[in-house]
Amino acid sequence: MMNTRLISLIFLLFCCTGVYLHAREAKSDAEIEFLLGYVEKSGAIFIRNGSDHTAKEGADHLRDKLAQAGDRVKTAEDFINGIATKSYLSGQPYLVKMKDGSTRPAGPWLLEALVAHRKTNQ
Repeated sequence: MMNTRLISLIFLLFCCTGVYLHAREAKSDAEIEFLLGYVEKSGAIFIRNGSDHTAKEGADHLRDKLAQAGDRVKTAEDFINGIATKSYLSGQPYLVKMKDGSTRPAGPWLLEALVAHRKTNQ
């Protein structure tokens, strides 16, 4: 039989970690996953700090940044603004080079995709 003090300590540690307080809502997780898939399947060149990367490499980089951000990203907008818009280290904006050769900032490109996604999934 477990000691009451030990049970209380485990409960307190669980509560202090705030795990349940910082989890994203399922809708936000789904939207962020949509955006990551959108990048990965876009066929666009992902430009980060002046270097070209495949769409898959771009999505993988954003996944890594998302994992490091932890509970700071609660919504798809948080993801776009805090993760997918610019380099944390250099401050340079991320760009996407489209198949037609045009280049766009990643933030507005992803926001447009999110708005369209929400319209089709209402």
